[in-house]
Amino acid sequence: MPQVKIVARNFMDMVASLPVMKLDMLYGNSFICEAILRSLPPLAKKYVLQMLYIDIPITAKSMEEWVLPDGFSKHKVAIDRLIQLRVMMETFDRKKEATYQLNPKFQFNLQKHIVHGGILPREPMPSNITVRLPSLEELEAYAVEQWECFLLNLISSSEGGKTTNISSSMMKIFKRGLLSQRDDREPPRLTESGFQFLLMDTNAQLWYIIREYITNAEERGVDSADLIAFLLELSFHVTGQAYNTNTITDLQRSIIKDLSDLGLVKLQQGRKESWFIPTKLATNLSISLADTTSRKQGFIVIETNFRLYAYSTSKLHCEILRLFARVEYQLPNLIVGAINKESLYKAFQNGITSEQIVSFLQQNAHPRVAERIPSVPENVTDQIRLWESDLNRVEMTPAHFYDEFPSKDVFEAACDFAREYGGLLWEDSKRMRLVVKADILTEMKEFLRRQKQ
Repeated sequence: MPQVKIVARNFMDMVASLPVMKLDMLYGNSFICEAILRSLPPLAKKYVLQMLYIDIPITAKSMEEWVLPDGFSKHKVAIDRLIQLRVMMETFDRKKEATYQLNPKFQFNLQKHIVHGGILPREPMPSNITVRLPSLEELEAYAVEQWECFLLNLISSSEGGKTTNISSSMMKIFKRGLLSQRDDREPPRLTESGFQFLLMDTNAQLWYIIREYITNAEERGVDSADLIAFLLELSFHVTGQAYNTNTITDLQRSIIKDLSDLGLVKLQQGRKESWFIPTKLATNLSISLADTTSRKQGFIVIETNFRLYAYSTSKLHCEILRLFARVEYQLPNLIVGAINKESLYKAFQNGITSEQIVSFLQQNAHPRVAERIPSVPENVTDQIRLWESDLNRVEMTPAHFYDEFPSKDVFEAACDFAREYGGLLWEDSKRMRLVVKADILTEMKEFLRRQKQ
């Protein structure tokens, strides 16, 4: 069974993939330089600060002396990361020895930012203009609600339901990566990536959507570098503070509208002014994926008899559980179901793997069982993996069958030829029959043609 694995790369991986000219343009903004510094591994941060006021290249050998022998692997990771982001420039002298120097533009703007501080292009609006702003708890609840609404739209659109309050640009991202549609008469259906996406951690889901949003920016006439710059700048705004929409461009307003669909910002309208309020999801964008992944309170209890109890009022949780379990009934704050062979086979056929299901159950274990080791009974996790392996007992390989060879010599030569190319699957020397991989069909035809001459 083919497996499709979707990966939610870190935001800074997106930055590193930008062309050299666009990357250097980003470093003209001191806030982006600070965001890059925040995202670096600890040792890489140390190197940047050590080299910040050094204007001459430093040899690789000299930098290796900055770390202990057992820290060389971390040293290599730090150097590679700095080079990927063009924070550090690598050059080679005549003796082919490597030297390193900070990117001059990055170095200058980070120096300026550290010495003089930075001023955002916009300040929070005074409280006498804005209406009652939501508290941090209300803002967090809003972000969770928007994100769940977003995911429910993904599920409902795959079932032929109507989507609501989701911008066309966001739905286009979904349809490209997570939904597929043969023609306009049929409703779109979830792809293997779509099913896997629903079982991912919330932070990983967010990174995946932001990555796709940036990747598709050029099609919407938006420069990806400008989009990344605005997203990184947004991460320096204060959570819960209101910022006037008149202080941003028309392009940034359309981005803010899309981000409000995701719960990254909340839009409010006053009598004369309108404003946006960043949530924690927005202010954490410049931090690495590993740093933002915090354990949320779980809600699932699995028993050794495969019974499942989910203490949740969320419709989204119920729909996600339906992906791999049989939901029997739902009470106001409790979902009761079971994991069985049929429900798991359906999940496996949709491209969800046993490891993803086990990981989801472990990450969302109820606090009463989360502290146990293991949080999910071993007989349940082992059986989930065994049922998946049942589907993978037979491996399908495209092949071609050959028989009626004119002589034993030609047959043996054909076997040797297929074996050399790594394409021999089966041979019957008595009946002179042969099966080879379809990959070497062209080469096999040419070989047999030459044997006939």
